[in-house]
Amino acid sequence: MADTVLYEVSDALATITLNRPEAMNALNIETKAALRDAVRSAAADDAVRAVLLTAAGDRAFCVGQDLKEHIGLLGADRETGSGQTMSTVREHYNPIVRALAGAPKPVVAAVNGVAAGAGFGFALAADYRIVADTAAFNTSFAGVALTADSGVSWTLPRVVGPGRATDLLLFPRSIGAQEAYELGIANRVVPAADLRAEAEQVARALAAGPTVAYAALKESVAFGLTHSLEEALEKEDELQTRAGASEDHTIAVRAFVNKEKPVYRGR
Repeated sequence: MADTVLYEVSDALATITLNRPEAMNALNIETKAALRDAVRSAAADDAVRAVLLTAAGDRAFCVGQDLKEHIGLLGADRETGSGQTMSTVREHYNPIVRALAGAPKPVVAAVNGVAAGAGFGFALAADYRIVADTAAFNTSFAGVALTADSGVSWTLPRVVGPGRATDLLLFPRSIGAQEAYELGIANRVVPAADLRAEAEQVARALAAGPTVAYAALKESVAFGLTHSLEEALEKEDELQTRAGASEDHTIAVRAFVNKEKPVYRGR
């Protein structure tokens, strides 16, 4: 793993930290590849029951593409005619978002500062966003003559509605923490000094929870957004059968009957 992305697993919680604070955690090729590999590892590891995605420093969560590197790559593309620069969407952004959104475990984003472009997309791909009161969001894409990527065309309309999403994409602007909360982008806004502790508390609580049920909840919500009521009811039946057969369900029911606190095993 490159030192631009830190990866640590402790007590079933995988913490992934973007670690380029001097560059506002901008995404150069090294960072994108390391983040993709870290998120994939966390999603696939059965010992990991929740993921915390955060960033070093206090200015930025992630400002998206590293434009200093990007401009050089565009120049090389023009010279060679290869057009390889924009393959980063396919090679990096898409796999990162798929792994975050599709992970069979909860993903918490602790947004410590500016989240712009792909950084905004990665935050939206998480299941729960805890946001510092000093943080801000910006779609940014149109500002550099690009369209949406990193899943934003799918996630943002589902969070804020298609009308607001179109407005925010056509006219990029800074969305402060309070407005982000009102729009549904932020699930919780906390003082910047408390962000890491609050996010870890939430993520660790999820890591100790009923993992099979959480995975089913993620799957059912994603399915329901693009299917009919009848199809969603059939999916709920399928997923509830799976959750009901889990060891965690038996533990929960037994604990409820005995008036005890359940200790889940994630299976």
